[in-house]
Amino acid sequence: MRKLFSGTVGILLMLMLAFTLFASAPAHAVQEVDWGTASVGSSGHAALTSLTTVLNREMEDYNFNVLPTAGAVQSMIQYGMNDVDAFYGADVGFLEYAEDRRRLEGFADQTERDLVQTFWGYTLEVGLAIRADDVDKYEEWRDLEGETVFTGPAPWDVRAAMLHPMEVLDVGHDYTEIDLDMVGSSLGAGHVEAINAYTSGERTVPSWLMEAEMETDIAVLNPSEEEVEMLEDEGIEVVSVDSDVFETDPMVDEVIRVPFFYGFHTGPEVMSEEDVVEMLEVIKENTEELEESDATFGQINEDFIDIQVRGIRSTHEDIKVHPGLAAFLQDHGAWEEEWDDRIME
Repeated sequence: MRKLFSGTVGILLMLMLAFTLFASAPAHAVQEVDWGTASVGSSGHAALTSLTTVLNREMEDYNFNVLPTAGAVQSMIQYGMNDVDAFYGADVGFLEYAEDRRRLEGFADQTERDLVQTFWGYTLEVGLAIRADDVDKYEEWRDLEGETVFTGPAPWDVRAAMLHPMEVLDVGHDYTEIDLDMVGSSLGAGHVEAINAYTSGERTVPSWLMEAEMETDIAVLNPSEEEVEMLEDEGIEVVSVDSDVFETDPMVDEVIRVPFFYGFHTGPEVMSEEDVVEMLEVIKENTEELEESDATFGQINEDFIDIQVRGIRSTHEDIKVHPGLAAFLQDHGAWEEEWDDRIME
């Protein structure tokens, strides 16, 4: 009886020890990634929220946290200063960084790490609109020489993206800042002659532009054929957007716009090549769900690879590519050899 009791106690002690060791064993390591994006209520914040919902479900080794900032450029700055693990960035921001100008002038000298491109999600397409009554007055963008134009809020990427083709066409103009609630009335009253009537993902227009359309009859002002040729000669892509994207009749059958690319990016010190390949495959496999959650992702649902390739082509040659994005495109036969020296080590 004593031996039986002793044996039972021994077994219990062994079970308790095993339980203690199991309980004290480290849990599966999950890497936290604080992903900077634009402010709450913005398209960038909404897009990243949809994206991380999918990634957190499918990638068990990571926990992606959506971190709002003042805007895409601010998230780029915070990433460069090592304050966030990933960022929301556009090709126009990369261009300013590479050329050391405008909003990112002097920033390269202060960064703790270089900016890098990892995943391209969608485009915004910039272009001009005028009062409907002025359709016979303005026939091309250069007709706005010397006029007052609202190219977008001063710190926004859409303004920087609009200025680029206008500079190529040498459309000298006066800029004025307007509260977005007042754009329609300002255009109608003649305080400005044209506005940046941009579209998102070739599918929607921003809410402020919808309101402006309701207040004032507008007409899309397309660049002329000569201007399109001048832009393309400078390597600037030009696309056609369905006129039905506007709430009211834009008075043209075809809307000509200049796209710029937005994406969500991080470096190899945060996510390895293998993990980024996995992330891109996860996104590619779930594009239909992403579009259902956010229409902006319709472009990657239509052609995921095409958006990645066009995104890389749109960036300055000095901006490095995450080795995971390079490997992913190589796997899909879409990597271009001329980009080999752009892969971040």
